[in-house]
Amino acid sequence: MKKILLVEDDSHVSAFINKGLSESGYEVTLAMDGKMGRDLALKGDYDLIILDIMLPSINGLELCKEIRTKVLDTPILFLTALGSTENVVLGLDSGADDYLAKPFKFMELQARVRTLLRRSRFKNATEEPAAEHIYRFADLEIDDESKTVLRDGMDISLTSTEYRLLLMLVKNQRRVLSRMDILEEVWGIGFDMGTNVVDVYVNYLRKKMEKYGGSRLIQTVIGMGYVLKEGE
Repeated sequence: MKKILLVEDDSHVSAFINKGLSESGYEVTLAMDGKMGRDLALKGDYDLIILDIMLPSINGLELCKEIRTKVLDTPILFLTALGSTENVVLGLDSGADDYLAKPFKFMELQARVRTLLRRSRFKNATEEPAAEHIYRFADLEIDDESKTVLRDGMDISLTSTEYRLLLMLVKNQRRVLSRMDILEEVWGIGFDMGTNVVDVYVNYLRKKMEKYGGSRLIQTVIGMGYVLKEGE
């Protein structure tokens, strides 16, 4: 049985989520504030953490950052009533893997939970043979064994989702990938979520890759998607 930590201070929302996930076969542990959530997250062994952003004692953004200093691989899903791009980027920057804006339908939450758990399972599977784990493009180098990324010799620190997105682009360099292609490969979602999560992640990945200078490698193809190629 998969173990989920739910950190949500709204009793109605937490009861709704707890009931639905428990009936779906998950073992749910509930924390009603940020401090309790931190203590449970750092002491427990959870397969997924669901965090509200607006929490008493420690807000979700700060809590996520603190969790990430100790718990590197557990997927984190943000629940937020603050659905603007700026707030989404703040959440991703703090180390979250995905977000879901309130109000939401339980079936959408279920889909996100299944995707994050499936992705985590694949991540822990056997890696590719050592001879095939280095990918290069222009001044970019990805070591898929150590999960490290270098650009012009400078280390780029990425979240697990950003890493998967970049690896997909490098493996398909010079090929235009639609947003649906990316959703299916990176998020494991085969339907249009009606959100701009792909664009948010692309923009955030660009920011990290261009932090130390260098040309833009992830190009936008208007009306089609994204492609990894050097600027013309």
